[in-house]
Amino acid sequence: MWCSRVSLRRLQHIAVAPLNLFRNATAGAVQRNMSSMSKVYVTRQIPPVGLKILQESGQVQYELWDSDDVPVPRKELLQKVKGVDALLCVLTEKIDAELLDAAGQPWQPMAAASSLSESLLLRGIRVGYTPEVLTDAVAELTVALLLATSRRLIEATHEAKTGGWGTWRTLWLCGHELANSTVGIFGLGRIGVAIAERLAPFKVKKFIYTDVEPRPELASLINAEYVSMDELAKRSDFLAACCALTPETKEICNKDLFSKMKKTSIFINTSRGGVVHQEDLYDALSTGQIAGAGLDVTVPEPLPTDHPLFTLKNCVILPHIASASYSTRNEMSALAANNLLLGLRAKPMIKELKL
Repeated sequence: MWCSRVSLRRLQHIAVAPLNLFRNATAGAVQRNMSSMSKVYVTRQIPPVGLKILQESGQVQYELWDSDDVPVPRKELLQKVKGVDALLCVLTEKIDAELLDAAGQPWQPMAAASSLSESLLLRGIRVGYTPEVLTDAVAELTVALLLATSRRLIEATHEAKTGGWGTWRTLWLCGHELANSTVGIFGLGRIGVAIAERLAPFKVKKFIYTDVEPRPELASLINAEYVSMDELAKRSDFLAACCALTPETKEICNKDLFSKMKKTSIFINTSRGGVVHQEDLYDALSTGQIAGAGLDVTVPEPLPTDHPLFTLKNCVILPHIASASYSTRNEMSALAANNLLLGLRAKPMIKELKL
């Protein structure tokens, strides 16, 4: 559901602020014996705001895989979850039946996570997650990637560094501008709307979108027209994939889609790598079927450095950094921590996944 900017700012404030869960507790109660506290395992060195909330809650004792460079090894994770009351994890951890079985007892409250598994919900484990707080960061990165791709900024930087910058030439490093263009959005949610709001000042002529069904309330915010997938491909000068990865959208951006796009079109994906058939994208880029592509997500991640897409000058690939701003990552960690603490007290979470 669309969240207004005022509501979003309020959510972000709530997410970051430590919840006063012990308003009526005495100092002695807060400093309770460690053995009576809930046990939590944190699978990564999360941003400091979230850890501070856990530390100051007086509610939990936690163990942390203290690395931001290397994910916790699977074997170690299966050992560490034994006997814990809750888990705070990130997207690198696979939360599945094997892990739940390894825990040895049902988690009573929940698991706060950005990496989710249906196994959790099927076993009655409450799941907190971190949605709206990353909307602005992802929208900003999408616009940056679109501009870097369409105006060939990576190519230009390379030329400047390696001696390619010679005498002025009329069409050298010319790209495609947003003014008077048609921008297509595949999957119109909060992020799609936020992208359009940021692109509108570039004098975009028209916004069009497609989704599983028309979204008139969201579309009205950016004056966007609902079209079919075929129309989206044919009419878009810039096409941004913002959809969820589902069985229906898996590799939906494929040869059929690219063949319908203009030769001057730019394709951008900041959703999930799985929505793109990467071999078909390579063919479309290498043959000039489309002008360029900007990807923040790939399959697999990281993408091997010898992958054919890296050989193309008209393909800009980023290492999945759409939410990588200091404020957003801290907000995400804070929201996860507060979700976890509320779940342990059997209270409604700020953001909880429901079937």
